[in-house]
Amino acid sequence: MPNYDYKCDKCGHQFEEFQTMMEEPLKQCPRCGGDVRRMIGAGAGLIFKGSGFYITDYKKSGTSGASAESSAKENKPVDKNKDQSEVKGKGKKD
Repeated sequence: MPNYDYKCDKCGHQFEEFQTMMEEPLKQCPRCGGDVRRMIGAGAGLIFKGSGFYITDYKKSGTSGASAESSAKENKPVDKNKDQSEVKGKGKKD
């Protein structure tokens, strides 16, 4: 349930009221009985919970260390003859 901020038009008194979203807004000031209006609030701030945060949690656009390396490997031309000769040569003793 959210807190709602109110301000009295008559006396200027500001106060908070803990209400459900389904409840009607308050109409009278608890101090003077004047008309009140619900104010627009900033809402809840960012709350950090947990044991820690990592740089990858808030990744910026663009490439960084690990992603740059993986894209470089993907774009590198492969010499098929060299790879096959290395595979054939493994297991044989000279």
